[in-house]
Amino acid sequence: MKLKAVLTAALAGLMALTLCACGEGQESSKEAQSSAESEQVQSEASAQENSADASTTDDDAPAGEPVDAEWFNDAVFVGDSVTLKLSYYAENGELGDADFLCAGSLGYNNALMDLDEEGNVHPTIGSVKYTVDEGVKELGKKKVFIMLGMNDIGLYGVDGTIDAMYKLTDRILEKTPDAVLYLQSVTPMIEGNTLGNLTNESIKEFDEKLKEACKKKNYKYLNVASAVSDENGNLIYDYCGDPPTEDNPDGMGLHFTDTGCSKWAEYLKTHVG
Repeated sequence: MKLKAVLTAALAGLMALTLCACGEGQESSKEAQSSAESEQVQSEASAQENSADASTTDDDAPAGEPVDAEWFNDAVFVGDSVTLKLSYYAENGELGDADFLCAGSLGYNNALMDLDEEGNVHPTIGSVKYTVDEGVKELGKKKVFIMLGMNDIGLYGVDGTIDAMYKLTDRILEKTPDAVLYLQSVTPMIEGNTLGNLTNESIKEFDEKLKEACKKKNYKYLNVASAVSDENGNLIYDYCGDPPTEDNPDGMGLHFTDTGCSKWAEYLKTHVG
């Protein structure tokens, strides 16, 4: 619509200049027409540039130029055991000096628990336990990457998980109002794997609602799942570090190998700019 409006305005200007020129002579008409055409080209270029800028905010936008690892020096990653694996991988400096606030069973819902509440699984900084919102404040990082939900969806459903996400992100911004929130999609499991009510179908439903929630709240949505999924939306087998096998029948089929983590990091580098 913006491009159409710009073109309409430019053409109207061209017509006006041409009519005026008819009364002043053929040479003036040519000059006016040339000026209007130049104006139109510039307007089209400006509109296309604005359109391109808008497309980069969409999660389906093509990869851009990768940022350097140092871009993540001011970042903190909040997550469960999936992100915990990324923290081990990132020790090689792949994500600069990013910090990690992770706990094995962390979710949006239990992240809202008090520190002294029985059964809490809050992450630690050093040997001190912090709630996520207090931990982000303590670390002082301004880019906050969150991947939670894997431990919520099966227990609280998709809508219950989204509601808890709103509450947690509000708390983070209350403590660190100048933070930029990057909400990452929950990644899938390998084909055929289910954990109670947690399935690839429920994960996909959650990710779609998370994307819409990010638009509503003006958070940045990152479709990490797209970087590690096959054509059917399952976690690529070679990226899975714990597939169920004869030796390990209880493998969860959702954690990553180093190869999977490298794809994750690569996606982040090419989609945060």
